[in-house]
Amino acid sequence: MALVSHSLPSPCASKHLLATSPSRGCAGSRGRLPAGNGVIALTAAPAVGRRGVVRWRAPVSLSSFSSFLPSFFKNNKEKEDEEKAARLKEELLAAIAPLDRGAEATPEDKDRVEEIARRLEEARPAKEPLKSDLLNGKWELLYTTSTSILQPQRPKFFRPFGTIYQAINTDTLRAQNMETLPYFNQVTANLVPLTSRRVAVKFDYFKIFSLIQIKAPGRGKGELEITYLDEELRVSRGDKGNLFVLKMVDPTYRVPL
Repeated sequence: MALVSHSLPSPCASKHLLATSPSRGCAGSRGRLPAGNGVIALTAAPAVGRRGVVRWRAPVSLSSFSSFLPSFFKNNKEKEDEEKAARLKEELLAAIAPLDRGAEATPEDKDRVEEIARRLEEARPAKEPLKSDLLNGKWELLYTTSTSILQPQRPKFFRPFGTIYQAINTDTLRAQNMETLPYFNQVTANLVPLTSRRVAVKFDYFKIFSLIQIKAPGRGKGELEITYLDEELRVSRGDKGNLFVLKMVDPTYRVPL
């Protein structure tokens, strides 16, 4: 589709529209168009219509459209990606809502959640999340495939059934996992950046019933990658292939040093 449509008048009249060097006048068939990086610059000049109405033609630089088009398509794609991510977020939250953080998920449920999560990650991948303030604060765990957290082998009453939180502070490179009912266990850890979106996790202290503090064994470590991040939702993946979906609950929370 043509972005600009204009008709040029007769050769002599064209001297009012084409930016030529002075004193050349109208040279008929010998007249030349100026060479300026392949750009024809049209100056503002009156044009007489069929009924004698004077209409002004605005200056047009054809080069401006070449710089406009890439940004136009880029902004369009970003908007489409944001809209797609918003739809996939709603789809993901609806899929995990009845699954009791994943404890009640069937293999089919897990496959469906995994597929939606990957589509969300592809639609709007996290860019340098470790440098983003959006990562800081306390997050509530909505879904995971980690059996060490869900404890599906235990009777339901002895599984963690209260809210589970994870907090991260990127300025101090500290993290904390917090269970509530029934055990109120906690663990804190130091983070070591490996890439702009992946960290090594080195646990330092466990707290049993939020009271008894125990130094973590040397083998207490892992990795965590942030694959999707916005103001409300975070998707992360562990080094053992586990998926974590969390929502922000307190962006001001600080992890103990």
